[in-house]
Amino acid sequence: MENFILFQTAFLNVFHFASEPKKPEQDLKVPKSAATSDTSGKASEQGDTVHKVYQTSPEPMPTTQMAATTPTPTTTTTDPFSTTPKPTTPATTRITTDSAVAKPRPGLHRVRDTGSSSVHPAYSSVAAAASRQVQTSQGRGLNTGFRATSTSASNRNILRPNAGIQRQEPVATFRRPAGSPAHLAVETDLWKPGLSFFDTGFASKEELNLKPLEATSQGNPSCKVDLSFLMDGSWSIGKRRFQLQKQFLINVAHALGINNAGPLMGIVQYGDDPSTEFNLKTYTSPKDLRNAIEKIPQKGGLSNVGKALSFVNKNFFSDANGNRGGAPNVVVVMVDGWPTDRVEEASRLARESGINIFFVTIEAAAQNEKQNVIEPNFVDKAVCRTNGFYSIMVPSWFSLHKVVQPLVKRVCDIDRLVCSKTCLNSADIGFVIDGSSSVGTGNFRTVLQFVANISKEFEISDTDTRIGAIQYTYEQRLEFSFDKYSTKQDVLSAIKRINYWSGGTSTGAAISYASEQLFTKSKPNKRKIMILITDGRSYDDVRMPALTAHQNGVIAYSIGVAWAAEDELEAIATDPDKEHSFFVDEFDNLYQFVNPLIQNICTEFNSQPRN
Repeated sequence: MENFILFQTAFLNVFHFASEPKKPEQDLKVPKSAATSDTSGKASEQGDTVHKVYQTSPEPMPTTQMAATTPTPTTTTTDPFSTTPKPTTPATTRITTDSAVAKPRPGLHRVRDTGSSSVHPAYSSVAAAASRQVQTSQGRGLNTGFRATSTSASNRNILRPNAGIQRQEPVATFRRPAGSPAHLAVETDLWKPGLSFFDTGFASKEELNLKPLEATSQGNPSCKVDLSFLMDGSWSIGKRRFQLQKQFLINVAHALGINNAGPLMGIVQYGDDPSTEFNLKTYTSPKDLRNAIEKIPQKGGLSNVGKALSFVNKNFFSDANGNRGGAPNVVVVMVDGWPTDRVEEASRLARESGINIFFVTIEAAAQNEKQNVIEPNFVDKAVCRTNGFYSIMVPSWFSLHKVVQPLVKRVCDIDRLVCSKTCLNSADIGFVIDGSSSVGTGNFRTVLQFVANISKEFEISDTDTRIGAIQYTYEQRLEFSFDKYSTKQDVLSAIKRINYWSGGTSTGAAISYASEQLFTKSKPNKRKIMILITDGRSYDDVRMPALTAHQNGVIAYSIGVAWAAEDELEAIATDPDKEHSFFVDEFDNLYQFVNPLIQNICTEFNSQPRN
């Protein structure tokens, strides 16, 4: 009788459970704003706070199918991203995913043989239903654990002090066949237009595994680069994605094969403010880097990329931090969504210092989020070149592992790191041109052709080499300043348009004028080069103006033609004057000095520290 009451009760429970309408599970989208960090630890709701909102598309939920002979007890393990235990999958449980949103289905159930059961055969169906109820409820728990939306997961969506709102974890995972185009594209050079190796942003089970990749390189001496990663430590990415970012950096270090003979790597983490986690010389092996990266705590705060770029430009690439003079400087910026400050000016200054800037943007702003981006097209304003080689867009943090090899390939392609400082892209060159009566109109055009032939050998832009020109007689005239033209074609056209002036020869006054009107406005990280062309002796003193220019950092070259005084040419030229002064009898032979002059500029540049 007691057994009958027991199973009657179970039967009623099953009937009540089956008849109760089930609410469909929802993957809630939680808008996220980047909170400003203040002393109270609360998000500011007024002023000019920059809001950073993330929205994710609804993602399908997995359906759990179960096959078990008996209800299997579950054990609990600790989620590496949470301290709250969650149930693990029983050994007899199979988990599959379905593209459609569906509630958990009770799996197949085999009723025990009545000969070995204490249950009366008459109540076997009731027992089976009760068992299904147990397994269905277990299936829910398993489904919840698989989705990482258990109690610990839901807590991640609660506002923390000074933290902002966290992203909700993805709901389901999908896998592409190994031979699919998306899989094969990983092996290609991703900068090429039209190539995309990402799917819809879902990740396979392997993608969620934080097990480090094996090293694919034991160090490549031909990949001798000094590399700084700007690591996004803002609250916007949450703890789990921060772990994925750290694993990505570990994998990059292994793929590069960090060592003293090849690439070296340091990390700067940024949030509200940047700070160096370790510099270039701190660790010189992938194993040491891995141990160091695993210990990095998350800073929190906003995503102030501009401030981080300024910090790196001023502090990171120094001899004291392990910077090597012959190695290109490379910065890889990791950013979740978009920066919360402006990056254009800081990036320009960094490029002018010879830093090659790459951007890896993860989960960029969707169309309906772009109004929250304070600087549209921030990637194009920041990277070294806008040809796609320096930027990688990743649709999901769970796809980040796919760009390890493509990124390594790019940073090691030294010939294409065109923002590295060279003798051809790192100078402000001022031409001081004698327009006196002794030159004559025809010879003046020859001089202008000489100036153009030199100029076109340089990489000209507002961040590379800049060109300015002055013509002088008794007086001086600024033909165009360093910031007047930013393309090679515009500079060459401007040179061609210079009109012959005619008059006397006051070379000393012209040097002083050039120092004041051109080189005082030169950029701090540019080499200041003056190239003076004259055909006669000056009416005034050239020594004191030239000495003043030398003391102000101007590298002076003097080109003398016909009646030019060689003692004045040597006084004008930077020491050693034999390497910085040239003399030719005829204007028509000026062309012979183009290559020697360029070669001298480059030899001198390469003999100096690069930073």
